[in-house]
Amino acid sequence: MSSKESCRNELRTAIRQLSDRCLYSAAKWAAEQLVGIEQDPAKFTPSHTRFQRGSSSIRRRFRTNEIASTPIAGVSYVSTPVLEEDEAIDGDFYLLAKSYFDCREYRRAAHVLRDQSGKKAVFLRCYALYLAGEKRKEEEMIELEGPLGKSDAVNRELVYLERELATLRKNGTADPFGLYLYGLVLKEKGSENLARTVLVESVNSYPWNWNAWMELQSLCTTIDVLNSLNLSNHWMKDFFLANAYQELRMHNESLAKYEYLQGTFSFSSYIQAQIAKAQYSLREFEQVEVIFEDLLRNDPYRVEDMDMYSNVLYAKECFSTLSYLAHRVFSTDKYRPESCCIIGNYYSLKGQHEKSVVYFRRALKLNKNYLSAWTLMGHEFVEMKNTPAAVDAYRRAVDISPCDYRAWYGLGQAYEMMAMPYYALHYFRKSVFLQPNDSRLWIAMAQCYETDQLQMLEEAIKCYKRAANCNDTEAIALHQLAKLSKELKRSEEAAFYYKKDLERMEAEEREGPNMVEALLFLATYYKSQKRFEEAEIYCTRLLDYAGPEKETAKSLLRGMRKVQSGFPSMDIEHLPP
Repeated sequence: MSSKESCRNELRTAIRQLSDRCLYSAAKWAAEQLVGIEQDPAKFTPSHTRFQRGSSSIRRRFRTNEIASTPIAGVSYVSTPVLEEDEAIDGDFYLLAKSYFDCREYRRAAHVLRDQSGKKAVFLRCYALYLAGEKRKEEEMIELEGPLGKSDAVNRELVYLERELATLRKNGTADPFGLYLYGLVLKEKGSENLARTVLVESVNSYPWNWNAWMELQSLCTTIDVLNSLNLSNHWMKDFFLANAYQELRMHNESLAKYEYLQGTFSFSSYIQAQIAKAQYSLREFEQVEVIFEDLLRNDPYRVEDMDMYSNVLYAKECFSTLSYLAHRVFSTDKYRPESCCIIGNYYSLKGQHEKSVVYFRRALKLNKNYLSAWTLMGHEFVEMKNTPAAVDAYRRAVDISPCDYRAWYGLGQAYEMMAMPYYALHYFRKSVFLQPNDSRLWIAMAQCYETDQLQMLEEAIKCYKRAANCNDTEAIALHQLAKLSKELKRSEEAAFYYKKDLERMEAEEREGPNMVEALLFLATYYKSQKRFEEAEIYCTRLLDYAGPEKETAKSLLRGMRKVQSGFPSMDIEHLPP
């Protein structure tokens, strides 16, 4: 990787260039990475490094080993020449157009630049037209919205922009920003292959535009597509690959990349949030919670990614912490999709599902493509037993992201509630394909196989075995494997699973009917195998219970003692009169 000072200089220049072209989210991302590079304490006063101090503990806690900020053997990182600006050509008109753009007067900005020929001016004019078209599309979607929240509104500027930007590219006069916009237009029009090619050209010639990388990542739906990209070895490529691996569910590879990047960007809040996201997907909730606590301590007004933190708090039923988080984001910026989802989770945990739906709907009014809100709203409709609405919400989620396993799982649940197990099974299969390490999904599919309509018990056993191998925290799989084996008269297998389940319950200090069932079966099984010592151990434990199992245990013990003393057991039903 390039030296820290080199990365700093590149990012400082990039932030000015991106801001000057009104690519503010890319400029914000670059600025966060700039501050994430560790400062030399000899050159900077404590006030310069206070933003970095709070996040150092995250890196210490979760780094597996120290990774030096040097390139991997055999990999060279090319340096990209800085763009030459053309301010002298369009200066005054550009400044006026940019001020209109910043006031969201996009068509006015484009009109000011209609006769300007500099590359910066051409990009800003086209970008202003694109956003004007998007703004009008959103207005039409509100005006023409159908019953399911769908409309056929389109950006009417795409045809003109595609024609103009294609001409510029063909003539060789398109700059990297024009190529980025051309790729964005092609993606929206469905020309994905050409869009990928154009976006690769853009990031190879100007790698600091994170927006371009994100658009390219959204077009990499498989690892084969990702590997086919001809990308230059700039250090920004590592950020892209880490993000792409995460979206392709290659979480360990993604974590390895982010750990490598931390060699240079030791204090990047973006990297810390992405590590939390990967660990969330791996269901390592304790570590995710610690990372988000440190992020909030360091940046108390952060809203970005906090909805994921609220999901963790919801799963762990941390009511007071979730309440505090909801109040904090409400006071910071209540009209952000993330804030609405956090408040929705808060009301859901309180059992106020109708209020929760109100906030998820509000999130979707702010951003119709906010995936998390569609999925969470589907969950709320399931809780409210409103399955048609749940199905609609989940379908919107999978339309936005076919890789969202939670939405596929939700669809399976909804169809299971409607007693349509074949449909449910189809959706559960999709969810386990996307998230094969989640025991809950395998258990749901197994239960679907067990339904009266299917009765495919062998398939159910296979699913429960997969769940047991995926760290089944709810301890369902082992018990169900034991019950199914018993039902299929496979006593040896049933005994194996009951014993494993019993060991787990003892380790977790859990009592209940499952333990009684396991003890009864094992006592009976070992008695039938004439392994009386083991059978007596389980019978003795059953004597501590007060229910009918106590009498059963006594009966088993009497029977075993008679056999061991050499007397045949007496059947009073067949004694002579």
